[in-house]
Amino acid sequence: MPSNQTPLADTDPVVEPVEPRHIHAALTRTSTGNEDLRELESGLDSLQSDAARKNRIDWSRILLPIAALVVLVLIWQFYVSLGLKRRDQVPGPMDVLGQMGVLWSEGKVQESVWTSLQRGLVGFIISVAIATPVGLLLAQVAPVRRAFGPLISGLQVLPSVAWVPAAIIWFGLTDATVYFVVFMGAIPSIINGLISGVDQIPPQYRRVGTVLGASRLEMALQIILPAALPGYLGGLKQGWAFSWRSLMAAEIIAVGGTIGFGLGSLLDQGRQLSDMAVVMSAILLILAVGILIELLVFGPIEKRLLRSRGLLAGSTR
Repeated sequence: MPSNQTPLADTDPVVEPVEPRHIHAALTRTSTGNEDLRELESGLDSLQSDAARKNRIDWSRILLPIAALVVLVLIWQFYVSLGLKRRDQVPGPMDVLGQMGVLWSEGKVQESVWTSLQRGLVGFIISVAIATPVGLLLAQVAPVRRAFGPLISGLQVLPSVAWVPAAIIWFGLTDATVYFVVFMGAIPSIINGLISGVDQIPPQYRRVGTVLGASRLEMALQIILPAALPGYLGGLKQGWAFSWRSLMAAEIIAVGGTIGFGLGSLLDQGRQLSDMAVVMSAILLILAVGILIELLVFGPIEKRLLRSRGLLAGSTR
């Protein structure tokens, strides 16, 4: 060995050359990790913004309907001011408001709204109690569904006002006539809504229930019914709409006897007196009750249900 070279010790590390592909892999891992961190941060920011959005009042949902109502009233007043129809045939907004004040002072507004609302709610609750087990039975037992499914669909499209003459013959001018018409309007819609919700359930849910040893009743009440809630709620909303319409039809036609004074009776009274202001007042009261039930009952329930299932994120509703 030449004297000008120093021998390497056995303990000196050996430096291996780093290949370019290793450098590229390390850089790729670093960039991927940075992207994951950025995605995580954006996800956390999104959750925070969603929480803040939930706590903030969406004034557009309040102001826009009010603005639409104001526009409609202005159009109504403009049409009346043109004088194309007599004021007794087409009263203006102030005429209707004045008549509403008269009806309020006479107690007819309070009586009619309370009577119709009480009938509608009681009839709807009983309809739900009847339609829910029947709907579960039809949804779970195929032969029963094939036998009675077409009949239920036919009853749903049958105008409920067609039942009023038959109900008067069967029950007379009593509240039973009104409730029977409400039942025939609401029950088919609730049953079909529940069946539709059950049809949309993934088959894995039933398999899990079978594996866990659920009985037929437990499967229906603890698995099928909760999973079918979106469709069931849609059926309930439609059932309420049909029951409210059926109730108004029954109150308009079945007048007298022991039947109380409802909104339909007020509407028919205005027709008999040829008082369009009374007719418009009754129509507006019927519309107001329907809107309030939707906003105060079904709207919040549907919103909570969809949010609990993660179906309301990014929605403009």
